[in-house]
Amino acid sequence: MSGLEKMFPTGSWCIEESVGYLLARSRARLAKAIDAELAPHDITASQGGVVMMLASGRCATAADLVREMYVDSASMTRMLDRLEKRGLIQRLPSATDRRVINLQLTEDGVTLAERLPALYGNVMDRHLGGFSKDEISELKTLLRKLLDADVSGKEGA
Repeated sequence: MSGLEKMFPTGSWCIEESVGYLLARSRARLAKAIDAELAPHDITASQGGVVMMLASGRCATAADLVREMYVDSASMTRMLDRLEKRGLIQRLPSATDRRVINLQLTEDGVTLAERLPALYGNVMDRHLGGFSKDEISELKTLLRKLLDADVSGKEGA
C-alpha cells in the first residue's frame, strides 16, 4: 500500500465490524441453510459443492477439488467416500497416468446435479431477497475483486 494509510488499522479493530468475520458468518449462515435445503437428498452443502464442481467440468480429480474448495485432502477423501457410498460418484483410473484417479458423477449424481441449482437458488432467494439486482451485481463484483487480488505481498508484482 505504498504511502497509503492502512484501511484496517489494528488499534480500532472490532470483531463485529471485521470484514473477515462478516464474510465467515455470511458463508456459515448460507451453508447452514443449504444443509437444511439438501437434507432431504441426504447430502451436505459441502457434498453438494463437490457434485456441482464435477457436473460443471471445473474439477475432475480429488486434487482439483482440494485446490478449488480449500479443503484438506483427508477431508476430501472422506467426503468422496461418502458420495461414492451413496452412489453419486465413481472413481475411475486415468487411462494416461496410473497415479491419477478421475471422478465422475453416476447417473444418480447427474440427476442430483441437475436439481441442485434450483435448491441453491431457493436459499439465495431467501437470504438475498432484500437486495436489489444492482446490489447483487455489485456484491459479485466486489467478491470477484477480492478473489482476484494479488496477495503475494510483493508490490508491483
